[in-house]
Amino acid sequence: MNGGIVEVDVHGMNKFQAKTYLDSQIKRAGKEVYRIRVIHGYRGGTELKAMIRQEYSKKHPKVVRLEVGLNPGETDLVLREL
Repeated sequence: MNGGIVEVDVHGMNKFQAKTYLDSQIKRAGKEVYRIRVIHGYRGGTELKAMIRQEYSKKHPKVVRLEVGLNPGETDLVLREL
């Protein structure tokens, strides 16, 4: 953990495994966690990236918004604003 940011790596998982793992990490996140950085990669295909951005953009009650940075292999799930 890096000051309220949790990094989660879902490389090598299928969509079901990644969603299950991410849901468990969101549920486990304490009050100090405000952002979950999901490392999904992009060179091996974009299925995980697309699933994460579709499933967590507006459908999950604990995720306020998504942030896409300069690294195309990462997506940040913002749980609360600072």
